[in-house]
Amino acid sequence: MTKQPKYRQLADALRRDIDNAAYKPGSRLPSESELSERFGASRNTVRSGLALLVSEGLISSSQGLGYEVRKHEPFELNASRFENLTFPQNGDAYNTDVTAAGRRPTQTFRVEVAPATEYVAKRLKVGRESTTVLRFCHRFVDDVPWSTQATYYPDWLVKEAPRLAEPGDIEEGTTRYLAGVGVEQVGYFDEIAARMPTPEEARLLDVSAGVPVMLWTRTGYSDTKSIRCTITTFRGDLNRMNYEIGSLSAREGDVQL
Repeated sequence: MTKQPKYRQLADALRRDIDNAAYKPGSRLPSESELSERFGASRNTVRSGLALLVSEGLISSSQGLGYEVRKHEPFELNASRFENLTFPQNGDAYNTDVTAAGRRPTQTFRVEVAPATEYVAKRLKVGRESTTVLRFCHRFVDDVPWSTQATYYPDWLVKEAPRLAEPGDIEEGTTRYLAGVGVEQVGYFDEIAARMPTPEEARLLDVSAGVPVMLWTRTGYSDTKSIRCTITTFRGDLNRMNYEIGSLSAREGDVQL
């Protein structure tokens, strides 16, 4: 077996220390000189090992302040309940779910007319470059960037539900609003993917080098048509997603020995 380079051995050892809570989230790592002495490595080797952990999103560096273990306080999203009208929920699903978890939601919001990209047009079953209304949210949990959510509505639907084009948020949530005007979402199709962020996504979500984003596309359907395409982009280090399918009574039971 080929022996790993010294900088990778150093990174592996520090990664184990972090996993074992020897260095807790928010704590500073030893200085480069201290690490150099511990591992019997040159300063350049130490820097290469630390740079590897930075690229993985495990630690961050600040000019003059050294290296710090990044804090990870993930928010867990139940995708089965999100925007599902059969579950008790008042208002916007994002605010409801984050508040219920004991966290604090905030968001910025904008509405604009936008041409459908090929990706969106395929899901809305409209022509590419056709007119859509985009409702865009930049969302935060406890003041930390959490996600962006871009929902595209076809032009024909906006004519039937004009509040979709209004600049303010829809207090009861768009899914409930549409149901109220007779356009009920009876089903949705989810797609989940991961990739590295674009420069704009990295800026909006404040992600460090090496941290991927998770893309969640939900296309909603009425009985006869596609009614919206929602693309949510999450920080990969601060989010978890789960679904509930079927009976889960055994999950809530006592542990059997």
